[in-house]
Amino acid sequence: MFEERSARKQFLSAPPSVSAAIASVLEPVLAAVGLAIFHAFFGEPFDGPAMTLAILLLVLMFPGVNRFGKTGIGVGIDIVLSWVSVLAVLFLVGYATGGLGEFDARMLAGWAIATPLVHWLCVILGTAFMRHRATLPEYRRPAVIIGANRMGIRVAAMLRERRGYGHDLLGFFDDRSALRLDLPGGDALIGSLNDLYEFIERHAVKDVFITLPLTSQPRILQLMESLQNTTASVHFVPDVFGVSIIQGRLEDMGGVPVVGLLVTPFTGINGLLKRASDVALSLLILLLISPVLAVVALGVKFSSPGPVIFRQRRTGLDGEIIEVFKFRSMTTQDNGNTVQQATRDDPRITAFGAFIRKTSLDELPQFVNVLQGRMSIVGPRPHAVAHNEQYRKIVKAYMARHKVKPGITGWAQVNGLRGETDTVDKMARRVEYDLEYLRNWSLGLDLLIIARTAKLMFFDRKAY
Repeated sequence: MFEERSARKQFLSAPPSVSAAIASVLEPVLAAVGLAIFHAFFGEPFDGPAMTLAILLLVLMFPGVNRFGKTGIGVGIDIVLSWVSVLAVLFLVGYATGGLGEFDARMLAGWAIATPLVHWLCVILGTAFMRHRATLPEYRRPAVIIGANRMGIRVAAMLRERRGYGHDLLGFFDDRSALRLDLPGGDALIGSLNDLYEFIERHAVKDVFITLPLTSQPRILQLMESLQNTTASVHFVPDVFGVSIIQGRLEDMGGVPVVGLLVTPFTGINGLLKRASDVALSLLILLLISPVLAVVALGVKFSSPGPVIFRQRRTGLDGEIIEVFKFRSMTTQDNGNTVQQATRDDPRITAFGAFIRKTSLDELPQFVNVLQGRMSIVGPRPHAVAHNEQYRKIVKAYMARHKVKPGITGWAQVNGLRGETDTVDKMARRVEYDLEYLRNWSLGLDLLIIARTAKLMFFDRKAY
Protein backbone atom coordinates (compact mmCIF):
# COMPACT_ATOMS: atom_id res chain seq x y z
CA MET A 1 0.00 0.00 0.00
CA PHE A 2 2.86 2.38 0.89
CA GLU A 3 4.55 1.63 -2.43
CA GLU A 4 1.30 2.29 -4.33
CA ARG A 5 0.79 5.65 -2.60
CA SER A 6 4.39 6.74 -3.19
CA ALA A 7 4.23 5.75 -6.86
CA ARG A 8 1.02 7.75 -7.27
CA LYS A 9 2.61 10.74 -5.50
CA GLN A 10 5.62 10.65 -7.85
CA PHE A 11 3.36 10.45 -10.91
CA LEU A 12 1.30 13.44 -9.83
CA SER A 13 4.19 15.71 -8.88
CA ALA A 14 6.83 15.83 -11.60
CA PRO A 15 9.52 18.36 -10.62
CA PRO A 16 9.89 21.46 -12.79
CA SER A 17 12.86 21.70 -15.12
CA VAL A 18 15.73 24.02 -14.25
CA SER A 19 14.74 26.44 -17.02
CA ALA A 20 11.11 26.48 -15.84
CA ALA A 21 12.17 27.11 -12.24
CA ILE A 22 14.43 29.99 -13.29
CA ALA A 23 11.76 31.43 -15.60
CA SER A 24 9.19 31.39 -12.80
CA VAL A 25 11.19 34.01 -10.88
CA LEU A 26 13.38 35.66 -13.54
CA GLU A 27 10.94 38.11 -15.14
CA PRO A 28 9.27 39.24 -11.89
CA VAL A 29 12.62 39.73 -10.14
CA LEU A 30 14.21 41.53 -13.09
CA ALA A 31 11.26 43.91 -13.28
CA ALA A 32 11.43 44.69 -9.56
CA VAL A 33 15.23 45.07 -9.54
CA GLY A 34 15.02 47.26 -12.64
CA LEU A 35 12.55 49.49 -10.83
CA ALA A 36 15.01 49.93 -7.95
CA ILE A 37 17.88 50.66 -10.38
CA PHE A 38 15.91 53.35 -12.23
CA HIS A 39 14.93 54.94 -8.91
CA ALA A 40 18.60 55.15 -7.96
CA PHE A 41 19.59 56.47 -11.41
CA PHE A 42 17.05 59.29 -11.23
CA GLY A 43 17.84 60.01 -7.58
CA GLU A 44 14.38 58.99 -6.41
CA PRO A 45 13.94 57.41 -2.96
CA PHE A 46 12.87 53.76 -2.98
CA ASP A 47 10.30 54.32 -0.25
CA GLY A 48 6.74 53.18 0.52
CA PRO A 49 5.07 53.81 -2.89
CA ALA A 50 8.00 52.27 -4.79
CA MET A 51 8.08 49.21 -2.52
CA THR A 52 4.33 48.82 -2.93
CA LEU A 53 4.76 48.94 -6.71
CA ALA A 54 7.54 46.32 -6.56
CA ILE A 55 5.40 43.96 -4.46
CA LEU A 56 2.47 44.43 -6.84
CA LEU A 57 4.81 43.61 -9.74
CA LEU A 58 5.90 40.36 -8.14
CA VAL A 59 2.30 39.35 -7.46
CA LEU A 60 1.16 40.13 -11.01
CA MET A 61 4.10 38.49 -12.80
CA PHE A 62 4.74 35.41 -10.67
CA PRO A 63 5.20 32.76 -11.90
CA GLY A 64 6.97 33.88 -15.04
CA VAL A 65 6.54 32.16 -18.42
CA ASN A 66 9.25 29.73 -19.52
CA ARG A 67 10.45 31.11 -22.86
CA PHE A 68 13.89 29.49 -22.83
CA GLY A 69 14.53 27.45 -25.95
CA LYS A 70 12.32 29.65 -28.11
CA THR A 71 13.83 31.81 -30.83
CA GLY A 72 12.74 34.39 -33.39
CA ILE A 73 10.92 37.68 -33.34
CA GLY A 74 7.84 35.95 -31.95
CA VAL A 75 9.50 35.64 -28.54
CA GLY A 76 10.12 39.38 -28.42
CA ILE A 77 6.52 40.11 -29.42
CA ASP A 78 5.25 37.73 -26.74
CA ILE A 79 7.38 39.44 -24.08
CA VAL A 80 6.24 42.91 -25.12
CA LEU A 81 2.54 41.94 -25.15
CA SER A 82 2.82 40.33 -21.70
CA TRP A 83 4.61 43.39 -20.34
CA VAL A 84 2.03 45.79 -21.83
CA SER A 85 -0.75 43.86 -20.09
CA VAL A 86 1.11 44.18 -16.75
CA LEU A 87 1.63 47.93 -17.32
CA ALA A 88 -2.05 48.34 -18.11
CA VAL A 89 -3.05 46.82 -14.77
CA LEU A 90 -0.46 48.94 -12.92
CA PHE A 91 -1.71 52.10 -14.67
CA LEU A 92 -5.31 51.37 -13.70
CA VAL A 93 -4.33 50.71 -10.06
CA GLY A 94 -2.19 53.86 -9.98
CA TYR A 95 -4.96 55.95 -11.53
CA ALA A 96 -7.60 54.59 -9.12
CA THR A 97 -5.44 55.18 -6.03
CA GLY A 98 -3.88 58.42 -7.15
CA GLY A 99 -0.43 56.85 -6.85
CA LEU A 100 0.83 57.87 -10.30
CA GLY A 101 1.77 61.30 -9.01
CA GLU A 102 4.28 59.72 -6.60
CA PHE A 103 6.65 58.77 -9.43
CA ASP A 104 8.85 60.65 -11.93
CA ALA A 105 7.25 60.18 -15.36
CA ARG A 106 10.66 60.00 -17.12
CA MET A 107 11.82 57.33 -14.71
CA LEU A 108 8.67 55.24 -15.28
CA ALA A 109 8.96 55.62 -19.07
CA GLY A 110 12.60 54.52 -19.12
CA TRP A 111 11.86 51.57 -16.85
CA ALA A 112 8.82 50.53 -18.95
CA ILE A 113 10.92 50.51 -22.16
CA ALA A 114 14.04 48.86 -20.73
CA THR A 115 12.34 46.00 -18.86
CA PRO A 116 11.05 43.97 -21.85
CA LEU A 117 14.38 44.49 -23.66
CA VAL A 118 16.26 43.02 -20.67
CA HIS A 119 13.79 40.12 -20.51
CA TRP A 120 14.34 39.37 -24.20
CA LEU A 121 18.12 39.57 -23.81
CA CYS A 122 17.98 37.08 -20.92
CA VAL A 123 15.93 34.66 -23.02
CA ILE A 124 18.42 34.94 -25.90
CA LEU A 125 21.40 34.38 -23.59
CA GLY A 126 19.68 31.54 -21.73
CA THR A 127 18.74 29.78 -24.95
CA ALA A 128 22.26 30.20 -26.30
CA PHE A 129 23.67 28.71 -23.08
CA MET A 130 21.33 25.71 -23.32
CA ARG A 131 22.36 25.11 -26.92
CA HIS A 132 26.07 25.43 -26.09
CA ARG A 133 25.81 23.03 -23.16
CA ALA A 134 24.05 20.51 -25.39
CA THR A 135 27.13 20.39 -27.63
CA LEU A 136 29.24 18.94 -24.80
CA PRO A 137 29.53 15.11 -24.94
CA GLU A 138 28.43 14.62 -21.32
CA TYR A 139 25.11 16.37 -22.01
CA ARG A 140 24.20 14.40 -25.15
CA ARG A 141 21.33 11.96 -24.66
CA PRO A 142 21.27 9.09 -27.20
CA ALA A 143 17.67 7.87 -27.57
CA VAL A 144 15.75 5.03 -29.21
CA ILE A 145 12.04 4.58 -29.89
CA ILE A 146 10.19 1.31 -29.39
CA GLY A 147 7.31 1.17 -31.87
CA ALA A 148 7.46 2.53 -35.43
CA ASN A 149 3.85 3.70 -35.41
CA ARG A 150 2.10 7.06 -35.65
CA MET A 151 3.11 8.12 -32.14
CA GLY A 152 6.66 6.83 -32.61
CA ILE A 153 7.06 8.91 -35.76
CA ARG A 154 5.77 11.97 -33.90
CA VAL A 155 8.23 11.40 -31.06
CA ALA A 156 11.01 11.08 -33.66
CA ALA A 157 10.09 14.45 -35.14
CA MET A 158 10.12 15.98 -31.64
CA LEU A 159 13.58 14.54 -30.89
CA ARG A 160 14.97 15.85 -34.18
CA GLU A 161 13.69 19.32 -33.33
CA ARG A 162 15.30 19.09 -29.90
CA ARG A 163 18.68 17.91 -31.17
CA GLY A 164 20.06 21.35 -30.39
CA TYR A 165 19.23 20.71 -26.73
CA GLY A 166 21.04 17.38 -26.42
CA HIS A 167 18.75 14.71 -27.90
CA ASP A 168 20.24 12.24 -30.41
CA LEU A 169 17.76 9.85 -32.04
CA LEU A 170 19.51 6.60 -32.98
CA GLY A 171 16.48 4.87 -34.50
CA PHE A 172 13.48 2.57 -34.01
CA PHE A 173 12.94 -0.91 -32.64
CA ASP A 174 9.97 -2.86 -33.98
CA ASP A 175 9.19 -6.53 -34.50
CA ARG A 176 7.81 -5.80 -37.97
CA SER A 177 10.10 -5.78 -40.99
CA ALA A 178 11.18 -2.53 -42.62
CA LEU A 179 9.01 -3.37 -45.67
CA ARG A 180 5.87 -3.19 -43.50
CA LEU A 181 6.77 0.16 -41.97
CA ASP A 182 6.30 3.63 -43.36
CA LEU A 183 9.22 5.42 -41.72
CA PRO A 184 10.14 8.96 -42.85
CA GLY A 185 13.41 9.38 -44.68
CA GLY A 186 16.40 9.43 -42.38
CA ASP A 187 14.78 7.33 -39.64
CA ALA A 188 16.34 3.88 -39.31
CA LEU A 189 14.91 0.59 -38.12
CA ILE A 190 17.67 -0.73 -35.86
CA GLY A 191 16.19 -4.14 -35.17
CA SER A 192 13.57 -6.16 -33.34
CA LEU A 193 12.71 -5.83 -29.65
CA ASN A 194 14.93 -8.83 -28.93
CA ASP A 195 17.94 -6.73 -29.98
CA LEU A 196 17.06 -3.82 -27.67
CA TYR A 197 18.87 -4.75 -24.45
CA GLU A 198 22.22 -5.42 -26.11
CA PHE A 199 21.98 -2.22 -28.19
CA ILE A 200 21.29 -0.07 -25.10
CA GLU A 201 24.30 -1.50 -23.32
CA ARG A 202 26.62 -1.20 -26.33
CA HIS A 203 25.67 2.36 -27.31
CA ALA A 204 25.10 3.85 -23.81
CA VAL A 205 21.51 4.82 -24.64
CA LYS A 206 20.20 7.37 -22.12
CA ASP A 207 16.49 7.56 -23.11
CA VAL A 208 14.05 4.89 -24.28
CA PHE A 209 10.63 5.99 -25.54
CA ILE A 210 7.96 3.27 -25.60
CA THR A 211 5.23 4.17 -28.11
CA LEU A 212 3.54 0.77 -28.37
CA PRO A 213 -0.29 0.81 -28.27
CA LEU A 214 -1.99 -0.03 -24.98
CA THR A 215 -3.29 -3.22 -26.58
CA SER A 216 0.31 -4.46 -26.34
CA GLN A 217 0.22 -4.36 -22.53
CA PRO A 218 1.84 -7.82 -21.98
CA ARG A 219 4.67 -6.83 -24.33
CA ILE A 220 5.08 -3.48 -22.56
CA LEU A 221 5.30 -5.19 -19.17
CA GLN A 222 7.89 -7.60 -20.53
CA LEU A 223 9.90 -4.67 -21.90
CA MET A 224 9.71 -2.81 -18.61
CA GLU A 225 11.04 -5.82 -16.73
CA SER A 226 14.05 -6.13 -19.03
CA LEU A 227 14.74 -2.38 -19.09
CA GLN A 228 14.90 -2.22 -15.29
CA ASN A 229 18.33 -3.79 -15.53
CA THR A 230 19.72 -0.98 -17.68
CA THR A 231 20.64 2.56 -16.66
CA ALA A 232 18.50 4.12 -19.42
CA SER A 233 15.61 6.38 -18.45
CA VAL A 234 12.38 4.82 -19.71
CA HIS A 235 9.45 6.91 -20.93
CA PHE A 236 6.04 5.63 -21.96
CA VAL A 237 4.35 7.85 -24.57
CA PRO A 238 0.59 7.18 -24.57
CA ASP A 239 -1.67 8.20 -27.44
CA VAL A 240 -3.88 10.53 -25.37
CA PHE A 241 -4.77 13.16 -27.97
CA GLY A 242 -8.49 13.84 -27.72
CA VAL A 243 -8.71 12.16 -24.31
CA SER A 244 -9.30 14.15 -21.12
CA ILE A 245 -6.66 13.41 -18.51
CA ILE A 246 -8.31 13.22 -15.09
CA GLN A 247 -5.37 12.02 -13.00
CA GLY A 248 -1.63 12.11 -13.68
CA ARG A 249 0.79 14.72 -14.89
CA LEU A 250 2.43 14.44 -18.28
CA GLU A 251 5.72 16.05 -19.24
CA ASP A 252 5.40 18.12 -22.41
CA MET A 253 8.38 17.64 -24.73
CA GLY A 254 7.96 19.67 -27.88
CA GLY A 255 4.19 19.17 -27.87
CA VAL A 256 4.42 15.42 -27.22
CA PRO A 257 2.98 14.14 -23.90
CA VAL A 258 5.53 11.85 -22.21
CA VAL A 259 4.99 9.84 -19.03
CA GLY A 260 8.19 9.16 -17.13
CA LEU A 261 8.34 5.60 -15.77
CA LEU A 262 11.92 4.85 -14.76
CA VAL A 263 13.63 8.20 -14.35
CA THR A 264 15.79 9.83 -11.71
CA PRO A 265 14.07 12.02 -9.08
CA PHE A 266 16.94 14.50 -9.39
CA THR A 267 15.85 16.33 -12.54
CA GLY A 268 15.19 20.02 -12.91
CA ILE A 269 14.99 22.00 -9.68
CA ASN A 270 15.26 18.81 -7.59
CA GLY A 271 18.70 18.20 -9.07
CA LEU A 272 19.82 21.71 -8.14
CA LEU A 273 18.47 21.32 -4.58
CA LYS A 274 20.20 17.97 -4.16
CA ARG A 275 23.56 19.23 -5.44
CA ALA A 276 23.37 22.48 -3.44
CA SER A 277 22.61 20.60 -0.23
CA ASP A 278 25.43 18.12 -0.92
CA VAL A 279 28.01 20.86 -1.43
CA ALA A 280 26.87 22.98 1.53
CA LEU A 281 26.65 20.07 3.98
CA SER A 282 29.92 18.49 2.79
CA LEU A 283 31.86 21.73 3.25
CA LEU A 284 30.34 22.22 6.71
CA ILE A 285 30.97 18.62 7.79
CA LEU A 286 34.56 18.56 6.48
CA LEU A 287 35.27 21.78 8.36
CA LEU A 288 33.86 20.36 11.59
CA ILE A 289 35.51 16.93 11.34
CA SER A 290 38.94 18.05 10.09
CA PRO A 291 40.56 17.24 13.50
CA VAL A 292 38.93 13.80 13.43
CA LEU A 293 40.23 13.19 9.90
CA ALA A 294 43.77 13.99 11.03
CA VAL A 295 43.56 11.67 14.07
CA VAL A 296 42.11 8.78 12.04
CA ALA A 297 44.74 9.24 9.33
CA LEU A 298 47.50 8.97 11.94
CA GLY A 299 45.83 5.92 13.46
CA VAL A 300 45.69 4.16 10.09
CA LYS A 301 49.29 5.11 9.30
CA PHE A 302 50.70 3.65 12.52
CA SER A 303 48.37 0.63 12.77
CA SER A 304 49.77 -1.30 9.78
CA PRO A 305 51.90 -0.82 6.66
CA GLY A 306 50.17 0.60 3.62
CA PRO A 307 48.49 3.77 2.35
CA VAL A 308 46.19 5.83 4.57
CA ILE A 309 43.56 6.24 1.86
CA PHE A 310 42.30 3.31 -0.18
CA ARG A 311 40.72 3.99 -3.56
CA GLN A 312 37.92 1.59 -4.41
CA ARG A 313 36.55 1.07 -7.91
CA ARG A 314 32.78 1.25 -7.60
CA THR A 315 29.80 1.73 -9.90
CA GLY A 316 28.33 5.24 -9.89
CA LEU A 317 25.70 7.27 -11.72
CA ASP A 318 24.46 5.67 -14.96
CA GLY A 319 26.70 2.65 -14.34
CA GLU A 320 29.96 4.60 -14.76
CA ILE A 321 33.03 3.42 -12.86
CA ILE A 322 34.20 5.83 -10.15
CA GLU A 323 36.91 5.84 -7.49
CA VAL A 324 35.61 6.02 -3.92
CA PHE A 325 37.90 7.12 -1.07
CA LYS A 326 38.04 5.32 2.28
CA PHE A 327 40.42 5.12 5.21
CA ARG A 328 42.19 1.78 4.88
CA SER A 329 40.90 -0.69 7.46
CA MET A 330 42.43 -3.94 6.16
CA THR A 331 45.89 -5.33 5.62
CA THR A 332 44.86 -6.33 2.07
CA GLN A 333 42.25 -4.83 -0.19
CA ASP A 334 40.28 -6.48 -3.02
CA ASN A 335 39.66 -4.11 -5.88
CA GLY A 336 39.66 -6.23 -9.02
CA ASN A 337 37.27 -8.46 -10.94
CA THR A 338 36.70 -10.66 -7.87
CA VAL A 339 35.88 -8.90 -4.60
CA GLN A 340 35.44 -10.63 -1.25
CA GLN A 341 33.16 -8.65 1.06
CA ALA A 342 34.27 -8.03 4.63
CA THR A 343 32.75 -10.49 7.11
CA ARG A 344 32.44 -10.56 10.87
CA ASP A 345 35.83 -11.40 12.46
CA ASP A 346 37.51 -11.03 9.07
CA PRO A 347 41.26 -11.65 9.63
CA ARG A 348 42.16 -8.99 7.07
CA ILE A 349 40.73 -6.21 9.28
CA THR A 350 43.27 -4.52 11.56
CA ALA A 351 42.49 -3.70 15.19
CA PHE A 352 42.24 0.02 14.41
CA GLY A 353 40.39 -0.83 11.20
CA ALA A 354 37.71 -2.67 13.19
CA PHE A 355 37.15 0.45 15.27
CA ILE A 356 36.80 2.84 12.33
CA ARG A 357 34.55 0.39 10.46
CA LYS A 358 32.27 -0.05 13.47
CA THR A 359 31.92 3.72 13.86
CA SER A 360 31.85 4.35 10.06
CA LEU A 361 34.86 6.66 10.42
CA ASP A 362 36.43 4.84 7.47
CA GLU A 363 33.78 6.41 5.21
CA LEU A 364 34.60 10.05 6.09
CA PRO A 365 36.95 10.72 3.12
CA GLN A 366 33.96 10.19 0.83
CA PHE A 367 32.83 13.73 1.64
CA VAL A 368 35.63 14.70 -0.76
CA ASN A 369 33.97 12.46 -3.37
CA VAL A 370 30.77 14.42 -2.77
CA LEU A 371 32.51 17.73 -3.45
CA GLN A 372 33.97 16.19 -6.63
CA GLY A 373 30.43 15.42 -7.80
CA ARG A 374 30.99 11.65 -7.90
CA MET A 375 28.78 10.89 -4.89
CA SER A 376 26.00 12.35 -2.75
CA ILE A 377 25.82 12.38 1.03
CA VAL A 378 22.64 10.29 0.87
CA GLY A 379 21.94 7.71 -1.80
CA PRO A 380 22.30 4.01 -2.59
CA ARG A 381 25.66 2.70 -1.39
CA PRO A 382 28.12 2.08 -4.26
CA HIS A 383 28.85 -1.59 -4.90
CA ALA A 384 31.93 -3.22 -6.37
CA VAL A 385 31.89 -3.62 -10.14
CA ALA A 386 32.09 -7.40 -9.77
CA HIS A 387 29.04 -7.44 -7.50
CA ASN A 388 27.03 -5.39 -9.99
CA GLU A 389 27.67 -7.87 -12.78
CA GLN A 390 26.66 -10.67 -10.43
CA TYR A 391 23.49 -9.24 -8.92
CA ARG A 392 22.06 -7.40 -11.93
CA LYS A 393 21.24 -10.83 -13.40
CA ILE A 394 19.40 -12.18 -10.37
CA VAL A 395 17.93 -9.21 -8.44
CA LYS A 396 14.94 -7.48 -10.01
CA ALA A 397 15.43 -3.78 -10.85
CA TYR A 398 18.97 -3.90 -9.45
CA MET A 399 20.42 -1.41 -11.95
CA ALA A 400 17.64 1.14 -11.34
CA ARG A 401 19.50 2.21 -8.17
CA HIS A 402 22.24 3.61 -10.44
CA LYS A 403 19.99 6.35 -11.83
CA VAL A 404 21.34 8.57 -9.04
CA LYS A 405 24.76 9.21 -7.56
CA PRO A 406 25.78 6.71 -4.88
CA GLY A 407 25.75 7.93 -1.30
CA ILE A 408 27.92 7.81 1.81
CA THR A 409 24.83 6.58 3.64
CA GLY A 410 21.38 5.53 2.53
CA TRP A 411 17.87 4.46 3.45
CA ALA A 412 18.89 0.80 3.41
CA GLN A 413 21.82 1.39 5.75
CA VAL A 414 19.74 3.13 8.44
CA ASN A 415 17.20 0.31 8.23
CA GLY A 416 19.63 -2.41 9.30
CA LEU A 417 21.22 -3.32 5.96
CA ARG A 418 24.81 -2.24 6.59
CA GLY A 419 27.83 -4.36 5.89
CA GLU A 420 27.96 -7.72 4.15
CA THR A 421 25.18 -8.85 1.80
CA ASP A 422 26.06 -12.55 1.79
CA THR A 423 22.74 -13.75 0.36
CA VAL A 424 20.60 -12.81 -2.62
CA ASP A 425 17.71 -12.09 -0.24
CA LYS A 426 19.77 -9.48 1.65
CA MET A 427 20.79 -7.78 -1.58
CA ALA A 428 17.19 -7.80 -2.83
CA ARG A 429 16.04 -6.16 0.42
CA ARG A 430 18.76 -3.52 0.11
CA VAL A 431 17.63 -2.75 -3.46
CA GLU A 432 14.01 -2.48 -2.27
CA TYR A 433 15.01 0.17 0.27
CA ASP A 434 17.12 2.01 -2.32
CA LEU A 435 14.19 2.17 -4.74
CA GLU A 436 11.84 3.25 -1.95
CA TYR A 437 14.24 6.13 -1.26
CA LEU A 438 14.18 7.15 -4.94
CA ARG A 439 10.38 7.10 -5.02
CA ASN A 440 10.01 9.23 -1.88
CA TRP A 441 13.03 11.53 -1.99
CA SER A 442 12.89 14.90 -0.29
CA LEU A 443 15.41 17.11 1.49
CA GLY A 444 13.62 16.25 4.72
CA LEU A 445 14.19 12.53 4.12
CA ASP A 446 17.89 13.20 3.43
CA LEU A 447 18.24 15.07 6.74
CA LEU A 448 16.43 12.24 8.57
CA ILE A 449 18.83 9.66 7.11
CA ILE A 450 21.86 11.80 8.05
CA ALA A 451 20.58 12.13 11.64
CA ARG A 452 19.92 8.39 11.93
CA THR A 453 23.37 7.65 10.46
CA ALA A 454 25.04 9.85 13.09
CA LYS A 455 23.22 7.88 15.78
CA LEU A 456 24.28 4.53 14.29
CA MET A 457 27.94 5.60 14.24
CA PHE A 458 28.01 5.40 18.03
CA PHE A 459 25.20 2.99 18.98
CA ASP A 460 25.10 0.29 16.27
CA ARG A 461 26.39 -2.88 17.93
CA LYS A 462 25.85 -4.91 14.73
CA ALA A 463 28.40 -2.98 12.68
CA TYR A 464 31.73 -4.56 11.75
